[in-house]
Amino acid sequence: MGDRDLMDQEEIYSKVLRAGRRTYFFDVRSTKAGDYYLTITESKKFTHDDGSFHYKKHKIYLYKEDFSAFREHVEEMMDYIIGEKGSEVISERHQKDFKKEENIEAPIENGEVKSTENFTDVDFDDI
Repeated sequence: MGDRDLMDQEEIYSKVLRAGRRTYFFDVRSTKAGDYYLTITESKKFTHDDGSFHYKKHKIYLYKEDFSAFREHVEEMMDYIIGEKGSEVISERHQKDFKKEENIEAPIENGEVKSTENFTDVDFDDI
């Protein structure tokens, strides 16, 4: 069997999820015996100071006999995270290119400056 035939046998079905600097690849592949398994690959792009870049990849191989337990654990972990922290993504403010808004003017009511600590930043693109 040629390299191309082997490649066609192994790659059955694929999907890509792009998520910022990360890309996730979900690939159904075939074993030599003809059974299927799933690979999940995380690829993250890193840029060097000179403008060149490289990718770091991490791969998980998931076999059918582990699907049920894997799904249960992932769902439990996701439910826990959402339950504890909600679905709002706060990690952007920890990235090195996050720009903190400064010099936001506090509203004035009856000639007095009101505190802004109870205000929520609203981006109308989110509505």
